[in-house]
Amino acid sequence: MEITERKIGSDEIVARLARPEIGAVATFVGIVRGSEDGEPISHLEYEAYPKMAIAELKRICTEIRGRWETIKGVAIVHRVGKIAVGETTVVIGLSAAHRSEVFDALRYAIDRLKEIVPIWKKEGGRWISED
Repeated sequence: MEITERKIGSDEIVARLARPEIGAVATFVGIVRGSEDGEPISHLEYEAYPKMAIAELKRICTEIRGRWETIKGVAIVHRVGKIAVGETTVVIGLSAAHRSEVFDALRYAIDRLKEIVPIWKKEGGRWISED
């Protein structure tokens, strides 16, 4: 679990999760799109309360492992700071021996992140809700 200002990518997450007993790694990659509510944008700014955000990311990890016992690895990295259109904001990776449950768990992870993790997004001069 990590909150960072550096650029992130799915390859590094897959590398963290790959092990000989793993047959499936699924990732979700969130990127900055070029418009918000039909208006063009050049970037977004993200801020977080890091200590609490990490605690909530760990909570999501615990919840996933409790609901899907086949999940062997969870990695969540969210970027903060000024992020340009097309750049990655969040990468979530899950690993298991087989693919059967990783997709449901991946959707759960991003939905929970947006629901409980104290990360805020600013577009231009206004703060907007995550979606």
